[in-house]
Amino acid sequence: MIKLNNRDCEWHEGLTVEELLRLKNYTYPRIVVSVNAVIVPEEAYASTVIEDGDRVEAIHLMAGG
Repeated sequence: MIKLNNRDCEWHEGLTVEELLRLKNYTYPRIVVSVNAVIVPEEAYASTVIEDGDRVEAIHLMAGG
């Protein structure tokens, strides 16, 4: 089990940031992801493995005024 945006989320061995975003239908064009309070660069989403118990934050950026 992991925490995704402070909610319990199912986890499986080998889960990557890229796969998690796809499974949760995060399709925003601008998104910032951190794992255990460390920002993950977008180019590392496919290679960053999420471990059991990790805390993941996925925040989409919006423009406004």
